[in-house]
Amino acid sequence: MAEIERTDLRNIAIIAHVDHGKTTLVDAMLKQSGIFRDPSHQSERMMDTNDLERERGITILSKTTAVVYRGITINIVDTPGHADFGGEVERILSMVDGALLIVDANEGPMPQTRYVLQKALQSGLKPVVVLNKMDREGARPEEVLDSVLELFMDLEATDAQLEFPVVYASAKQGIASLERTMAEAGDLECLFETILDAIPIPHGDEDGSLQLLVTTLDHDDYLGRMAIGRVRQGKLAANQIVGVIAHDGSMSRTRITKVFGRMGLKRVEMETARVGDIITLAGLEGVTIGETVTDADNPSALPPIVVDEPTLTILVGVNTSPFAGQEGQFVTSRQLRDRLFREAERNVALRVEETEDAEVFRVSGRGELHLGILLEEMRREGYEIEVAKPEVILHETAEGRMEPMERLYLDVPDEYVGVVMELLGPRRAEMQAMAPAGPGQTRMEFVIPARGLLGFRSAFVNQTRGYGIMNHLYEGYAPYQGVIEEYPRGALVAMETGSTTSYALDNAQERGVLFVGPGTPVYVGMVVGENSRPTDLELNVCKKKHVTNMRASNSDEGVHLTPPRALSLDQALEYVKNDELVEITPTNVRLRKATLDRNLRKRETKVSRTV
Repeated sequence: MAEIERTDLRNIAIIAHVDHGKTTLVDAMLKQSGIFRDPSHQSERMMDTNDLERERGITILSKTTAVVYRGITINIVDTPGHADFGGEVERILSMVDGALLIVDANEGPMPQTRYVLQKALQSGLKPVVVLNKMDREGARPEEVLDSVLELFMDLEATDAQLEFPVVYASAKQGIASLERTMAEAGDLECLFETILDAIPIPHGDEDGSLQLLVTTLDHDDYLGRMAIGRVRQGKLAANQIVGVIAHDGSMSRTRITKVFGRMGLKRVEMETARVGDIITLAGLEGVTIGETVTDADNPSALPPIVVDEPTLTILVGVNTSPFAGQEGQFVTSRQLRDRLFREAERNVALRVEETEDAEVFRVSGRGELHLGILLEEMRREGYEIEVAKPEVILHETAEGRMEPMERLYLDVPDEYVGVVMELLGPRRAEMQAMAPAGPGQTRMEFVIPARGLLGFRSAFVNQTRGYGIMNHLYEGYAPYQGVIEEYPRGALVAMETGSTTSYALDNAQERGVLFVGPGTPVYVGMVVGENSRPTDLELNVCKKKHVTNMRASNSDEGVHLTPPRALSLDQALEYVKNDELVEITPTNVRLRKATLDRNLRKRETKVSRTV
């Protein structure tokens, strides 16, 4: 046995709540490490390579980079901060030995901070706390540090984990200090030094049987599927014959064609990978996340990755509306099936199941954002799909029916506390805490059924005029909380296929809020607005003004249309009712009745009332 220590290597993850600056800090570390010879290659949020990440300002996919400081390679993994992408966090933490916990020096620890830190501490990682945004007015490092320490103790950190070093930083300015008083200029040298001193050195048996757990999948147009993981034991080289141990324990033999490491944002080809290296392997066609790459002649499997179970499920099917096939490239059930199962291979927190209907699939995930991001990606890739209303996953146990609960954190201006409480009352929310959160702000904490959060975000934003801040964490399963009465909402439904006219919409807008403007193609059964009454109303939004020989000079004047409420994909998923579907295409998001025919809908309504 040749146990070695890699003094030339450190592996760290960067964890934080959404928008606390972890991606910005990685940018600064990359720039100051000197890997960019050409300054034109530098940009903001370099690790957020996905279009959706840049648009929404959040990290969705974990990504690996590396810098060299004083001859020591530091592998850095940027992880998502949102609990809906916890599957990314959990599998990535298995590759590292320590974690940089980034905390906003003004906001302090937030709900997602608790989630990602809990996962890191459970993995036995050594933490380094970075109080970021020290340059902001209102920074309160002493109070925030006390809150961080309380959080560590609350999460039952070990004595070694409680002895965490603290670095004060401004990621935006690219400076760090070990003192609370920040200089106006500087660099991140003390942060790099703290990483080298505090993060454990990778070690392992270099002569033992090869062990590498596949934690992420990548794809290259020339090399095909690529597997990413950390070498736990043994060595690995290009053209080496290896064994791949599947989830069922069976093993297949294959040849590694290429071995890559990371340097900055680029893959760098390596001749040999050693214990502790985080590498990308080519040649492993068919490999999936959680499988072990090992010695073909002396196989040795690693424990599989365990992630939290999904809590929300939706039915996804091919588009069956009258406009099907007009706007998308991928419209068949076979193409949809391949795409969904391909996603399930690399997204370990996602579940995809076939249903009795060959054109409909059940997709389960962590939350509305988790599923919404997948649907948005598919839409941009050219898929046409339709989606039913999201539903929570209930469990039947010996103790009775159990349902997923969420811990809800709300920061609202004081004047909106009353209306928010009224919103949460019918949703079976139970208040846990309420305290001031700054001048004129109140922080409230609730435990609420996951069912109660469906559609809550839009109502919350509207009622607080956009000033409210909402976060929630999965709390676990609890006994069924009872029926949650939905707010009765009627729909305005098109009764004719064609293009909308200003004349017809002028009459329709008196009935409620419209989702479409003039000149919009619609079809029979499409939802074109929200009725001001709780019942559905069918109307003709394509009607044209009757033409006569007699017309006053001002007869066409006076049509003043209110701008329509255009629903985004996320809003449509919150808004859709049980008898409706969301039609998603590359160019449009539409609401429609599941049954388009008016007479069939009436018949179904009568049957349901009889039952």
